Amino acid sequence: MRRLLSRFRQDEAGATAVEYSLIASGIFLAITMIVFNVGTTVAGSFEKVLAGFK
Repeated sequence: MRRLLSRFRQDEAGATAVEYSLIASGIFLAITMIVFNVGTTVAGSFEKVLAGFK
């Protein structure tokens, strides 16, 4: 049992996949927030332009 626990603690094969998935999810969240903020700003600009034509 000790040998099994020792091998389990030393095995880092899955740790890299978890790290990459955390990095990818962080990048995804950052891009989503940026796109949402830019979209809101662009929509506000279009509304101002449309109001100018009325």
